[in-house]
Amino acid sequence: MSIHEECGVFGIIAKEPVRAADISYYGLYALQHRGQESCGIVVNDDGVFEARKDLGLVSEVFSQEALLRFPEATMAVAHVRYGTTGGNSRRNCQPIEVNHQKGHLALAHNGNLSNAAQLRNELELSGAIFHTTSDTETIAYIITRERLKAPSIEEALSRAMNILDGAYSLILMSPQKLICARDPYGFRPLCFGKTPDGMYVAASESCAIKAVGGEVIRDVMPGEILVFSKDGVISRKEHCGKKDKKLCVFEYIYFARPDSVIDGISVHSARVRSGEILAETHPADADIVVGVPDSGLDAALGFSRASGIPYGTGLIKNKYMGRTFIAPGDRLDKVKIKLSAVESAVKGKRVVLVDDSIVRGTTSGRIVSLLREAGAAEIHLRISAPPFLHPCYYGTDIDSEEHLIACRYTVSEISRIIGADSLGYLPIEALSSLAGGCEYCSACFSGDYPTEIPQDTGKNRFEYKLSERKNK
Repeated sequence: MSIHEECGVFGIIAKEPVRAADISYYGLYALQHRGQESCGIVVNDDGVFEARKDLGLVSEVFSQEALLRFPEATMAVAHVRYGTTGGNSRRNCQPIEVNHQKGHLALAHNGNLSNAAQLRNELELSGAIFHTTSDTETIAYIITRERLKAPSIEEALSRAMNILDGAYSLILMSPQKLICARDPYGFRPLCFGKTPDGMYVAASESCAIKAVGGEVIRDVMPGEILVFSKDGVISRKEHCGKKDKKLCVFEYIYFARPDSVIDGISVHSARVRSGEILAETHPADADIVVGVPDSGLDAALGFSRASGIPYGTGLIKNKYMGRTFIAPGDRLDKVKIKLSAVESAVKGKRVVLVDDSIVRGTTSGRIVSLLREAGAAEIHLRISAPPFLHPCYYGTDIDSEEHLIACRYTVSEISRIIGADSLGYLPIEALSSLAGGCEYCSACFSGDYPTEIPQDTGKNRFEYKLSERKNK
């Protein structure tokens, strides 16, 4: 079992037709770190939707030829995916498109619903036919059902939010409007901005807005609905303030790109701070500090600054391969392909190795072995997150405690298993410092869940063989 990445969403609306697919391509490219399984773009050409979705990286799915097939359009919604619910197949590629009684919509979603199985069962019993196994289709059905009675698509979305529970940052496109929404807890990030020519851009992270030449205006507030149309922007806040804010703190530790700013907090600064805290709480007598590319680099820099131990490049990443943490398949086989040790930097040295997390311990063990093979005399592993002890139901694929090494072994035992000379985790009480003192979700570390824990996990039953279903 590995921890899977969450998804990335992107949307634009312009006053006049533009190469919307091209702009979305660059937006998705900036969000590629959030999902490497599949991607998709849907453009709105005067009410006619044109789409391309497939498995693979953005650069693989959208060749120049594929982009040229898209017409100019005033709107687009786009998505990169690593599924936390729903299997890796073309049918689960997003954005989801729905033709319904009141028109057409395309929906991109980042997060997991904690009541998805319950809602899906209710919909199936009422006659709904599902074509995917993702939560996104459930959300789309709820919205379209409410649209039959609501005076507008944004009102339908607002009514749907009374029913949905869990994590969802959404970008929805109708024939005439682009709509953003963030769940009342604010589990997943979402922000919007504007380009010099007046085009509005919404995205999971600020880095994607900047990538297409926009300036960030602000984050979407937890519970807020933003409606973009030819008449401008309308903010609806009827769901704001209903829940305590619970942004996933792992955004700052691993998920987000370092140059992003989420809810007013620099991801880079948060990671540097985590390294500083590690140096204070788990010091080491060493010669060099090495970060595991990419999400361990900033924390390593912080550790170096706080400890006075020189920072060095001890590991080189093959940048033409996806991140092992979220790459489909067996992570163990990919470590040596992805990472190589710089022998001249670490040979004979006492090394502080800084990484973002330990899940099963297999990848950490392989990285430690790489440094040993390169001649490192000692390896002191420091982790910029607390130990994973509990499943996550909000968009991170930590689905079972039995797969988590920290649930079965002590810190000293884990250190011995992975071959390190010492091991230190970020103290859980230090998470507040990373989140700028704001409320956050740390359920995967603490077991303190903001919502009811799902009891029915049968929403993925169609992905199992008949012989396997009885045990699911």
